[in-house]
Amino acid sequence: MSFLHTLNQQERDMLRTIVKKVHLVHHPKEFCTDREADKMISVIAPNIIERMIKFGKDHKVDQL
Repeated sequence: MSFLHTLNQQERDMLRTIVKKVHLVHHPKEFCTDREADKMISVIAPNIIERMIKFGKDHKVDQL
């Protein structure tokens, strides 16, 4: 079950940025879309997502 609908827009954008910079970095640029990032986010465990959000806030990933 996906929990993406429980995230607010700021958290979702931050997670997309992290996933694109870390997990999709070796894929072709046309593959690094929000939709592909959302697919990756939806298969990651919720407790890992919480840690990714905390990391993003601590390191100001949303301001990159």
